[in-house]
Amino acid sequence: MSPSLGPSIPGDARGASIALGNFDGVHAGHQAVIASAQAHADGAALGAAMFEPHPRRFFQPDAPPFRLQSARQRARALAACGIVEMFEIGFDADMAQTSDREFAARVLRDCLGVRHVSVGANFRFGRGRMGDAAALQAFGRELGFTVDVVSPLAHEGARISSSNIREAIAAGDMQRATGGLTRPWAIEGAVQRGFQRGREFGFPTANVNLGDYVRPRLGVYAVRVDLGDGVLLPGVASVGVNPTVGALLEPVLEAHLLDFSGDLYGKLIEVELVAFLRDEAKFESVDLLKQQMREDAVNARSALAQALSHDP
Repeated sequence: MSPSLGPSIPGDARGASIALGNFDGVHAGHQAVIASAQAHADGAALGAAMFEPHPRRFFQPDAPPFRLQSARQRARALAACGIVEMFEIGFDADMAQTSDREFAARVLRDCLGVRHVSVGANFRFGRGRMGDAAALQAFGRELGFTVDVVSPLAHEGARISSSNIREAIAAGDMQRATGGLTRPWAIEGAVQRGFQRGREFGFPTANVNLGDYVRPRLGVYAVRVDLGDGVLLPGVASVGVNPTVGALLEPVLEAHLLDFSGDLYGKLIEVELVAFLRDEAKFESVDLLKQQMREDAVNARSALAQALSHDP
């Protein structure tokens, strides 16, 4: 992967058939754009080009967290779709002022030397979002590369988009989020040392900061946890500020693995939020909280079994 496009890239990376977009989530719609690029590759390498940082973060540096994936997760998801070349297009003040035609000429033709570009029908680019998919097709004819425009996909009557998936996650509708992503939404991060109150209650947790991830509905979830070996372990997790034993300033993911014991501090883990179980609540006593945590563990096993029974 090129961390940022400079004046040139390695010769063997040029001439690819690329999917172009932000690809936050690599959801079903993104996968259709990638499939289009693959169908038009005609022997060329399959690539994906995306802006980094996300243009929203550049234009709204103080905007609330919104990402569906870390860059590492996105790279893995793109590779799983067959992407060989990944190009990060640095989005800065200069790029923000670049016209649509200049972007097509300077980045796509001169820098990447693309053979083909596939984009979603709602793709916009250039200063003030001046260019659309039809403009890109016209520039491609002029500059020597082909362009395919992929229509949006729908899931259960709603258009699949990163924005709609963020809304589903914020509402705790993990089934809708999973449908759009084609996999459960997952948070990845290093396990932080917390107050260790869960350990005192008999429910040790692996705590992960949410960082720039979109904030899910606060509450308790049935989860599956990957400790880095690809094996998914069942668990129950809370996303919230822990109001019963001392509210936190920012929500934290606290995952309890149901069939695991061991030290995870500092380890990079990925937690899939499979099903929403209940809203966060403040309990009148620690004993009532412990009783609810036991019920949550039982409900999590049941929800995971039900979700797995519907997997293709």
